[in-house]
Amino acid sequence: MTESFPPHPGTTPDALRAASASPGEVAGLLLAAGGGRRLGGCPKALLEHRGELFVERAARALREGGCTRVHVVLGATADVVREQAALPGCVLVDNPAWREGMGGSLRAGLASLAGTGARAALVTLVDQPGVGAPAVARLLAAYRSPATLAAAAYDGERGHPVLFGADHWDGVAAAATGDQGARAYLREHAGAVALVECGDVAEPYDIDTVPDLERLE
Repeated sequence: MTESFPPHPGTTPDALRAASASPGEVAGLLLAAGGGRRLGGCPKALLEHRGELFVERAARALREGGCTRVHVVLGATADVVREQAALPGCVLVDNPAWREGMGGSLRAGLASLAGTGARAALVTLVDQPGVGAPAVARLLAAYRSPATLAAAAYDGERGHPVLFGADHWDGVAAAATGDQGARAYLREHAGAVALVECGDVAEPYDIDTVPDLERLE
């Protein structure tokens, strides 16, 4: 199912917050636990671009995009990230099983939202520096109810961020294994996913390997 949502009037933090839907109901969930094995063991959270750590940039994108609650899942060198990263107002969630892959971090993040009053989770990845506040805000505007299931799209292809209404959390957690994250769940429920085109406001490339770092120049 493809659904269209209007673009936001601007990209300043104030404009994005004003355009966001249902403030307080949708929590931002940043997955930042990976060890960066293909980057020579440098955790992606600690990569730096334009004077800002990846984890700082990604958390800021969630806040400026309209998420008033932001949970950050940490794993590899979590203590170092806590010491070095400026993450004001964020809830830091430890995932001791980070080596198991993204699925474990997604489960830990969703579990951390229990009892917070959040009715949906907007999930972003720390290794996508081209996805910022405008994409977050546009996806946030897709929230309708705890049954909402939505994802950013790039030229019609599903990508990140992804928004999971709370009705889906148990199913997502049960299906999240290894590095697949929520892929299996999203495939199974493809007909219910609202695709929100973000190709005009974001670039969904990943920083996975040393050659990928050239994209940061």
